[in-house]
Amino acid sequence: MARWLMKSEPDAFSIDDLKAAGTEPWDGIRNYQARNFLRSMRPGEPVLFYHSSCAEPAIVGLAHVASEARPDPTAFDPKAKYYDPKSTADKPTWYLVDVRFACKLKHPLTREQLKPETALSDMRLMQRGNRLSILPIDAPHWRHLLKLIAAANPDFSPSQFT
Repeated sequence: MARWLMKSEPDAFSIDDLKAAGTEPWDGIRNYQARNFLRSMRPGEPVLFYHSSCAEPAIVGLAHVASEARPDPTAFDPKAKYYDPKSTADKPTWYLVDVRFACKLKHPLTREQLKPETALSDMRLMQRGNRLSILPIDAPHWRHLLKLIAAANPDFSPSQFT
């Protein structure tokens, strides 16, 4: 089972938006590596929801992948923000998955809190210049992150995310 971190700018789509929606398509991804990650996702896989490009970037909640990857219909719609005339229904370029809300953290885990964690120093999120909106998280990093989340959020139960 894979584990993921998905970044979103909170003014575009926040953890509160996902909570209100329950389940939402993760559309508009227009990076080939991130697209390939989307295509490899499977229902039930856990997701760390990360707010980026904001005053305090942080892991703010958790979710689950809720569907298999499928073509992103925004690529086919000329009126859509993420329209791509090179992507067609017969030969789609871009994909999405549905993401289902699991929980919002009362105490987000900020990037500043993650920086001193030597166990996370080689995690892709912590690397300079990493701007991918979707990242796989390996098992040791995942376990460490869950411990940090649980320490900051005593009511958090990591068992549904292991």
